[in-house]
Amino acid sequence: MDKLDIKLWTLVSKGQIVPDRSLLKTPEQIEMIKKSAALNTAVLDHVAAHIHAGMSTAEIDKLVYDFTTEHGGIPAPLNYEGFPKSVCTSINNVICHGIPSEHEILIDGDIINVDVSTILNGYFSDASRMFTIGEVSPEAERIVRVTKECVELGLKAAKPWGHLGDIAYAINSHAQENGYSVVEEIGGHGIGLEFHEEPFVSYVTPKGSEMVLVPGMMFTIEPMINQGSPEFYVDEDNGWTVYTDDDGLSAQIEYMVLIKEDGVEVLTK
Repeated sequence: MDKLDIKLWTLVSKGQIVPDRSLLKTPEQIEMIKKSAALNTAVLDHVAAHIHAGMSTAEIDKLVYDFTTEHGGIPAPLNYEGFPKSVCTSINNVICHGIPSEHEILIDGDIINVDVSTILNGYFSDASRMFTIGEVSPEAERIVRVTKECVELGLKAAKPWGHLGDIAYAINSHAQENGYSVVEEIGGHGIGLEFHEEPFVSYVTPKGSEMVLVPGMMFTIEPMINQGSPEFYVDEDNGWTVYTDDDGLSAQIEYMVLIKEDGVEVLTK
């Protein structure tokens, strides 16, 4: 039993939740995952350079597919559990998992989350950004800004040997202080060797709760911030697209992070 095993065993004996050793990435795995994350970031940069009013979300999907494959990667969402496209495009009252369509055209005033996930040499990465299209309303600008603040505060709260709940508390507190709610049933996830790994990352749990943040852990910080109720429904026709229950705006920004001995590294910022 090495020093890490002893430390983990001690935490478990005190009632703490710790990750399985299989969830702690090795230095070799981290280097390969970072290459995937670099491509994922480049894809989002490519979208940022081309997104505009008048384009369809199907065009965004093509941008993502073409750029990813031209650089040796595979879009992770494509055919994942039946998802038909290479990227998720979620506009205004869509919380997540919006399916690109040639019939869905961006217009001035829209806010859109573009969620990109990449496989490169068998390693996975995942991140998303919010884009504002043309002149947006003050309420749309505000929810995007506060969502960004929530993610940054969650990141600041993440410390090696802290807890996932510390991140959640920072995010949920700031959202509520600004009159928003955080979606409860959908959250972040482990990432790297698979598209979705343990742990599930909640953004509504108390400070000091949930899994201990052990160096080597890799996961996403991606709260979904709603203008009104945190409740939602899933499109009955496609089985994927998640809408706000009250038709209010929703925003999401996603970072992929690595817990290190001396802090936290954002791999996709």
